[in-house]
Amino acid sequence: MTLTSNIYPTRALQEADAAHHLHPFSEHRTLNAEGSRVIVAAEGVWLTDSEGNRIMDGMAGLWCTQIGHGRQEVVEAVHRQMQELDYYNLFFKTTHPPAVALAEKLAQLTPAQFNHVFFVGSGSEANDTVFRMVRYYWDLMGKPGKKHIIGRWNGYHGSTLAGTSLGGMKGMHEQGDLPVPGVSHIAQPYWYGEGGDMSPDEFGIWAANQLAEEIDRIGEDKVAAFIAEPIQGAGGVIIPPDTYWPEVARILKERDILFVADEVITGFGRTGEWFGSTFFGLEPDLMPIAKGLSSGYLPIGGVMVSDKVADVVINKGGEFYHGYTYSGHPACCAAALANLSIMENEKIVDRVRDDIGPYLQKKWIALGEHPLVGEARMVGLVGALELAPSKGDRTKKFANEGTVGTIARDTSFSNGLVMRAVRDSLILSPPLVLSHEEADELVRIAEKTLDDTYAILKRDGKVG
Repeated sequence: MTLTSNIYPTRALQEADAAHHLHPFSEHRTLNAEGSRVIVAAEGVWLTDSEGNRIMDGMAGLWCTQIGHGRQEVVEAVHRQMQELDYYNLFFKTTHPPAVALAEKLAQLTPAQFNHVFFVGSGSEANDTVFRMVRYYWDLMGKPGKKHIIGRWNGYHGSTLAGTSLGGMKGMHEQGDLPVPGVSHIAQPYWYGEGGDMSPDEFGIWAANQLAEEIDRIGEDKVAAFIAEPIQGAGGVIIPPDTYWPEVARILKERDILFVADEVITGFGRTGEWFGSTFFGLEPDLMPIAKGLSSGYLPIGGVMVSDKVADVVINKGGEFYHGYTYSGHPACCAAALANLSIMENEKIVDRVRDDIGPYLQKKWIALGEHPLVGEARMVGLVGALELAPSKGDRTKKFANEGTVGTIARDTSFSNGLVMRAVRDSLILSPPLVLSHEEADELVRIAEKTLDDTYAILKRDGKVG
């Protein structure tokens, strides 16, 4: 839908972009030939491109704009902070009021075992910090042999050297001879794609026991930590079977191994609880956070450090040789504080749990009846649609994995809704302020996208 005349020189911007800009996670020859999509404005759950097209932001930016776009309270808070203290670092025995206030607020909002935070600029930096802190902790505990960290295949923990290594994206590993030594991966709890003949509950137990087998293979005396997202986000919104997390918790409780719950995507209301760990009843020792911390208005992240770990780092350690120039940037802390204030005052997390979450879930799950959909799943306001060539048969996959997902993603964008493709699935993570009317429109566009994609595949003989 075109709402305004074009006031931006789209083609000129695309040409300059192609000439000078290297994009994240992009194949540049194709991108430059097609021309980048130019987003020029946003308000609430809506984006506007340089041609005046209004598009629903079904991915909350990149999983992060919990409070929606254009909240002036955040803009004004950042403005006030920049007028008072534009920047100062947290090195050299120094702090500043916004960092102190945000650290205190996070200690209040996070699970009870967390009373300390190490500030960073992103989720990737948070997981680099985890990598360093986990190993430092075991050194201080007199167990320097405990260096190995176990992650999951298809997990995502960022794209820095340590983040890529901790994650289980094989395509990323191939670019740079990763992972680094001392990291290994176990099966993901992806019942739809990998559960075979097992029931979801049986598969959940099986997938959890892969952790126990990997610990035994490496040796408990060498394993430092297990890292996992409560719900795998970039891996395709993988929601574990109900049996999975209780069994993982049992395995870790019986062993002397730290648990890292990566809350970069599931944190700050996405599941209908403040944190995915709370939703699943988990008790992590370390908790990377970012994205929804500021709703993406400015870049900020952190690692929540449990009392168990913090007491050792503070009381047994010396100087921890780690940090970032922009750790706890004053303006970023101000943005985060304003964002969290909005979320609390408007009871946004409660609304996801009790109102808009159940409302959208019912309509989203109903899309599972579409002939192109093998499974529809959603928790809180994060969901996926598995696209399948033969409904009801999980063993059959589309040829050239990812091709159909890309067709569906591009079709969705053309229809006016941003969804992301992972393999041959569509994933959704809208702003938490989505209204009922907007949810209805979202589902209408998603259903049209499925119909349009199905028609393309039927024309090409890819479905029956």
